[in-house]
Amino acid sequence: MTLKEIHPEGWAPALGYANGMLARDGTLYIGGQIGWNENKEFVARDLISQMEQTLRNILTIVEAAGGQATDVARLTWFIKDKQEYLTNQREVGQAYRRVFGKHFPAMSMLIVKDLVEDDALIEIEATACIG
Repeated sequence: MTLKEIHPEGWAPALGYANGMLARDGTLYIGGQIGWNENKEFVARDLISQMEQTLRNILTIVEAAGGQATDVARLTWFIKDKQEYLTNQREVGQAYRRVFGKHFPAMSMLIVKDLVEDDALIEIEATACIG
């Protein structure tokens, strides 16, 4: 097998997608994560809290593959409200550092009209290098 599906223990099943796919070379591809918890429930309705949960979800997948935050090489962010992001940049930075510390991988951000889950305000996909 050239790819191994990564699904954190205790998470609700991923239906029609994989949370993470680990290649033989240690590259971990993480599908778009949103701000819900392991039971696919939105606890928070604000951007900052959803962003922090989204980043925690990514880190949980990385750790399930045997990695750590510093193994994350790339993050691609999709957000629905550019102005809310810009207005709250200080809080964005604080929430980011609570999860990833001072590790800053390559990042891109796209402003999107909508996301598949109606309650999602942000989605982030990632690539990590494990090992």
